[in-house]
Amino acid sequence: MDDNVLAVNGGDTGRSALIFLGTGCSSAVPNAMCLIQPSNPPCPVCSQSLTLPPEKNPNYRGNTSLLIDYVGSKDKHSYILIDVGKTFREQVLRWFTFHSIPRVDSIILTHEHADAVLGLDDIRAVQPYSSSNDIDPTPIYLSQSAMDSISRKFPYLLRKKLTKGQEIRRVAQLDWHIIEADCHRPFFASGLKFVPLPVMHGEDYISLGFLFGERCKIAYISDISRFPATTEYVISKNGAGQLDLLILDTLYRNGSHNTHFCLPQTLDAIRRLCPKRALLVGMTHEFDHHQDNEFLAEWSKREGIPVQLARDGLMVPVDLG
Repeated sequence: MDDNVLAVNGGDTGRSALIFLGTGCSSAVPNAMCLIQPSNPPCPVCSQSLTLPPEKNPNYRGNTSLLIDYVGSKDKHSYILIDVGKTFREQVLRWFTFHSIPRVDSIILTHEHADAVLGLDDIRAVQPYSSSNDIDPTPIYLSQSAMDSISRKFPYLLRKKLTKGQEIRRVAQLDWHIIEADCHRPFFASGLKFVPLPVMHGEDYISLGFLFGERCKIAYISDISRFPATTEYVISKNGAGQLDLLILDTLYRNGSHNTHFCLPQTLDAIRRLCPKRALLVGMTHEFDHHQDNEFLAEWSKREGIPVQLARDGLMVPVDLG
């Protein structure tokens, strides 16, 4: 899985594609502390993560984010972005250029934490230039609780009329749409249907994953500590039907965490859900891409479910239907 392209569903590469803009935790990888106060011996993942160009460096990880290149009717490409974290501008420079991504057509947010939303101001960098903000706003889909939080973080990004004497300032133009944290309330973004998948991100907080795709069923769950029963049923082979691809959170290599899955809980969930394939995201510097994918290859042989760590820049061709 060291290539930049990984096929799903055998020889049919499909027309649409998933592009992993980021696969790291909130603090990203390398961990800054490992570089400014290096240990003895140095952290092997962080110390080598700045030594290679992006396309050859799977241990350099930005905040977790997915771009869906959805090819709909008349072969039209629509670019749907899930989460816009602190490293979004860097991801544009690294991966929009590498994969020739020309724009963002719509945005979906899983939750309002910093690693999912603090790049919203930089959306203007991928919008047409207009000093008067006279452009079509980009649709953005989020829960009411995320909307309430973002209205406090970014009041200037909410559409509003200028008061008398207020200067026009160029900011990202966004068209806000509230979605419900309910598996039975799907919505459409750029023509693609999404089913919200509410999950616990700590016992006091709900984050959203998303189920999408008709021919190829994909679930994306970036921030989770526990599956509610209703959500697990929707994406389980023994429930509503087997997934073709599960993209799932895994923070640490060992142990457990109060707000995220770590690898033991991630692999337990994959056994229960039994997708055809799984890719893991959200990793800290505890994970070495090459070594841990060797471990996961052995696990996959034993369990019969192919599982690997994703990497920044990875493109997965899919047939979304």
